[in-house]
Amino acid sequence: MPARKEKSGFTLIELMVVIAIMAVLAVVGFASYSIALGKARDAKRRADLHDIRNALESYYVRNNAYPSTGGVGWYSSEPGDLVSNNSGNWIPGLAPNFIKTLPRDPKGGLGNPATITICGSSSWRQAYLYRSDDGRSYALLAHCSMEAENWGSNDPLIDSVRPTWALKVCDGPPGCSY
Repeated sequence: MPARKEKSGFTLIELMVVIAIMAVLAVVGFASYSIALGKARDAKRRADLHDIRNALESYYVRNNAYPSTGGVGWYSSEPGDLVSNNSGNWIPGLAPNFIKTLPRDPKGGLGNPATITICGSSSWRQAYLYRSDDGRSYALLAHCSMEAENWGSNDPLIDSVRPTWALKVCDGPPGCSY
């Protein structure tokens, strides 16, 4: 009688179990990566607001006024937003003397429909917004932007007018009430 040959290898069930485990690990890893990216963009927004606030205060010290939007309302860092972009100079006179360049939202972009989000009751671009009607006070927003953080009412940057979708830096009335 001939000797039996042993077959070696994986069964179909064993391969399917390994593939399923790898798929679960990939999904968990991708979700963690996405959350980390959102947190990084949120940290960048907070840092940008801080940098712009410092530049605005330097501007005020030199000019005894903040850059004015001339009473027309908000200027947006993103072209195509519902409010004015002021030809890209969304905070007049601030760059390059007081800040090298005016930052833009990490998810903002020229003509990119993916940056439009429902925020409040309208569609907006994820953007920084600036307003100073008279140069005596200002408001600066990271508008429709926060992604990963669960922020609460004790956060000093929460916009009391838009508490669920904006961070705000301002300098007294009337800017803080815009």
